[in-house]
Amino acid sequence: MPSHFEEGALVGVLTTQPLDRLLDYKAPEGGCFVGAFVEVPLGPRKVLGVVWGPGRGDFDISKIRSVIRVLDAAPMLDEMRQFLGRVADYTLTPMPAMLRLATRSPGLGDPPSMRKVYRLGHAEPDRMTDARRRVLEVLSEYGGLSFTLGELAETAGVTSSVVKGLVKQGAVSEEESPRDLPYPRLDPELPGKELTGDQAAGAEVLGAAIRSGAYGTTLLKGVTGSGKTEVYLEAVAECLRKGRQALVLLPEIALTAEFLKRVEARFGAMPTEWHSGVTMTERRRAWKMVGEGGAQLVVGARSALFLPFRDLGLIVIDEEHDTSYKQEDGVLYNARDMAVLRASIASAQVVLASATPSLESWVNAESGKYSRLELKSRFGASELPDMSAIDMRDEDLPSSSWVSPSLQAAVRERLEAGEQSLLFLNRRGYAPVTICRACGHQIACDHCDARMVEHRFLKRLVCHQCGETKPMPEVCPSCEVEGKLAPVGPGVERLHEEAAALFPDARIAVLSSDLFGSARALKAKVEEIASGGADIVIGTQLVAKGHNFPLLTLVGVIDADLGLQGSDLRAAERTFQLMRQVAGRAGRAERAGLALLQTFQPEHPVIRAILSGDEEGFWRAEAAERKAAGVPPYGRMAGIVISSPEAQQAFDIGGALARADGPLRRIGAQVFGPAPAPIARIRGRHRVRLLVKAEKTAPLQAALAQWVAQVRLPANLRLSIDIDPQNFF
Repeated sequence: MPSHFEEGALVGVLTTQPLDRLLDYKAPEGGCFVGAFVEVPLGPRKVLGVVWGPGRGDFDISKIRSVIRVLDAAPMLDEMRQFLGRVADYTLTPMPAMLRLATRSPGLGDPPSMRKVYRLGHAEPDRMTDARRRVLEVLSEYGGLSFTLGELAETAGVTSSVVKGLVKQGAVSEEESPRDLPYPRLDPELPGKELTGDQAAGAEVLGAAIRSGAYGTTLLKGVTGSGKTEVYLEAVAECLRKGRQALVLLPEIALTAEFLKRVEARFGAMPTEWHSGVTMTERRRAWKMVGEGGAQLVVGARSALFLPFRDLGLIVIDEEHDTSYKQEDGVLYNARDMAVLRASIASAQVVLASATPSLESWVNAESGKYSRLELKSRFGASELPDMSAIDMRDEDLPSSSWVSPSLQAAVRERLEAGEQSLLFLNRRGYAPVTICRACGHQIACDHCDARMVEHRFLKRLVCHQCGETKPMPEVCPSCEVEGKLAPVGPGVERLHEEAAALFPDARIAVLSSDLFGSARALKAKVEEIASGGADIVIGTQLVAKGHNFPLLTLVGVIDADLGLQGSDLRAAERTFQLMRQVAGRAGRAERAGLALLQTFQPEHPVIRAILSGDEEGFWRAEAAERKAAGVPPYGRMAGIVISSPEAQQAFDIGGALARADGPLRRIGAQVFGPAPAPIARIRGRHRVRLLVKAEKTAPLQAALAQWVAQVRLPANLRLSIDIDPQNFF
């Protein structure tokens, strides 16, 4: 295939528009290369595309239009085109949707030019107004990131004249800046932290793998606080010494603040950031510099995997077991698995870091498909916390209370010693159900088959499926009796109320994703708590993800049984991971930690495995169960969700698919359903679910594509296929 096309030659262009084929265009003046980003005419519009290869020529040549121009961006490499194609095949996603994922950068087509950018100045304004304060807060919150005038005004919620007024006062600086500058160089030769024996050994193994220049995946397993980050930062240093680029994926934006400081301390400069908290200006700069080699290390969320790296040598997936690596809308992909695919194409190394690996990664390490490195001891003086169960059947506790007397006593001890306690409950809001004590009516969402959750801080009911909110009613919507609506079950806000009554002199902080308007606000709260700004922290699973609270010595899990209910195939694994991760927050400095799990089932195998610390025993038992059932990672699964404004229509299509299962039967696959999805209505659309189960070696994707193609879908109906589903809602 030619790599360069002369002017007027026919080229096939993949566009970001939802079309099922490449479009033919004539190469522009000066010609173009395979992989070039181009602007092409499509009807009356101009759209973004990539030259994918020669045109097909099966169209009247006189009607073929010309590429408008080649964009000022490094061409897409062959390995990236290959990667997008293979992800599309694996996830059964159309290629235009894959290209949209790979070009999530504003203003790609803009010519390079100077522009004005705004940063924090050195002077104080002569008088402070609310609007001015918001501008200055945004600039200090976002650190060194630069804004255009429009971005800064929009983020702060002010008019551009407020920003210009602050520029005149010297409180905000206005500079002419070239559009996209390379990022400051990182220095891998700066000394890192002194490593312990097993950290140094682990770093050397990873360093040797990177020096080989070949593909490989390593599971870096280490107890919470064992210094996994130090080990993989040494692998990053080795990658940079080789002149290759590195990518570190984190599961939560709130984790990036602490991590970026560690990177800066190790390499003398800040890495490139890529996540939803980054301004559009910085996002465009990141995308272009990654493609041109002007960014050595990217730290980001899962979508950073689709950036156009020139020479990717290392991908680190931190907390690799975390469910947020699975994209649950749009392109349904698992960033952990796709990182392994990308590295295999780019001859790069992958490091999967976790204290509690996913069963898939554990099985791959056991079978020898992945290498395995283990850090057995905690870093420095910190010790793993003691763990024990509080048997709730023996506790004398009123029905409307949730903190047992045993846990109360443990919290009081910490308060007297000037140490922090964490009360963990994996439920946002005040109460999961609001019920009428007169008629039994439960307040449900108008658009979804889900109960509305009371959020007392917001004074509203919120649907956690579609985000719909409404004021808390005074009377029951069903029987219209006043004063009979009551909360059932605990949420973190209700727990906060109880803790405030039990410990009136304590400073209490609540960490829940819905209480913070922005990632930056959440980050600031985490930093405040870490520096001793609270005595008791009440949190959801957000607190389990890598935060380091040096003063925290007690973790109390309010409802350790919560995750063990339901039909989720990964329920036991997730409960095990979450409890171990939460317990790992305790005793991370010099002080010993204690984790107490409130449970009504202390004899449950998962609870016993958590308390005994017998992780390998738990994984072996869980693996044996999955193997016997023929489910992942020992079998293959796909979830099909059909949604429609009409329930009957969704069931009719589901039934038609179930009857037309010939292509699946030919590969030995089974079809279960159709059945109402566990949440049968979201945003007014009725949802029907089918589940396909096949053997590990079955060619599932090809069979699924044939199967679905047999049924003609009405325009108002949506069908999504989720390969390797992580949740079953």
